[in-house]
Amino acid sequence: MTSPENEADREFDVVVYGATGFVGKLTAEYLAAAGGSARIALAGRSADRLLATRDALGEAAQSWPLITADASQPATLNAMAARTRVVITTVGPYLRYGLPLVAACAAAGTDYADLTGEPLFIRKGIDLYHKQAADTGARIVHSCGFDSIPSDLTVFALYRQAERDGTGQLGDTNFVVRRFAGGVSGGTVASMTELAREASADPEARRLLNDPYTLTPDRSAEPELGAQPDARWRRGRDIAPELDGYWVGAFAMAIPNTRIVRRSNALLDYAYGRRFEYAEQMSVGRSVVAPLAAAMATGGNVATMGLGSRFLDRVPRGLLERVLPKVGTGPSERTREQGHYTVETYTTTSTGARYLARMSQRGDPGYKATSVLLGESGLALALDRDRLSDLRGVLTPAAAMGDALLARFPAAGVSLETSRLD
Repeated sequence: MTSPENEADREFDVVVYGATGFVGKLTAEYLAAAGGSARIALAGRSADRLLATRDALGEAAQSWPLITADASQPATLNAMAARTRVVITTVGPYLRYGLPLVAACAAAGTDYADLTGEPLFIRKGIDLYHKQAADTGARIVHSCGFDSIPSDLTVFALYRQAERDGTGQLGDTNFVVRRFAGGVSGGTVASMTELAREASADPEARRLLNDPYTLTPDRSAEPELGAQPDARWRRGRDIAPELDGYWVGAFAMAIPNTRIVRRSNALLDYAYGRRFEYAEQMSVGRSVVAPLAAAMATGGNVATMGLGSRFLDRVPRGLLERVLPKVGTGPSERTREQGHYTVETYTTTSTGARYLARMSQRGDPGYKATSVLLGESGLALALDRDRLSDLRGVLTPAAAMGDALLARFPAAGVSLETSRLD
């Protein structure tokens, strides 16, 4: 692995690519407020839209340079990547538009962070660019928003706590969404539609999505732990006594999130443990109808990636684009401000110690909260080099910058606390 010789001479610390899109604007707004002395530029396809975006950001951003770059013109991405330490991108669906930027950053030795929840895109990036990025010193870090930082960082925090306590490695570990309020944007719908289409059209894609170790560096090195289902409903007490009386069902983003967490374990040389098992669920409450709600949530998740994908494959793309939310749209400001989430991750270690990690943020999870997480990821990669891991290549948030993000969270309004339960 080598680092780019001219890294210290690069013009920018962070470039926000896709700055005129919905989440791109929110991320730029966050960096204008929290970026401090970081050297930031805005990038996108339209110079006029970039200028309008910058004008709306306030005084702190008025000196930020603007860069015209387009995924359909790789030379513009290469030039952009060569000018900065870090590119953060909100341009999706990533399976359709993302690989040229990954290629540019891998070639230039430039760190990269995105918001993808698309395992097939990440797998392609690993296969095509992991070795090159490792050789040039680039950190290609996927899933730096609500997907999948709460999943990845709560597990990482539990690992760090158990390591400090000397209570062994992580075993059965369960992520539970306890509270969630927010909206849905066209970008998220477009990404899920693209993923479903790919799975419908390609048997190999379906096989990869069904493999719990889709994103592993070495499939043959993974332990065989039996079924680790992504869609199930059960009593909360089957996860932890603290959830007695609650029911849980499938969480819609379990497929990408669980693969990210398992890749983190492998990249960290199985620091979580060789018997580490991980699943994700969402709480549906404790009322008399909660069991039915849990079953419906699980059934809906299965249908979306099964029957739903077959349905989407038969519907013309143009028709879907007319009836589904448009890319670049999102929830209202009121919805974004009133949104919030709380997630809890429970684990039992190899010595029988039980721990809980609880993470929460104010703001719509997919948009306002995500813009904070992505912005802090970009700043950590650019400015906190002494806290980053030594790993290079196609990475995960925990494997690349777990300690740096844990240190940054309190000042960013992100609460993440661990506690021992017994």
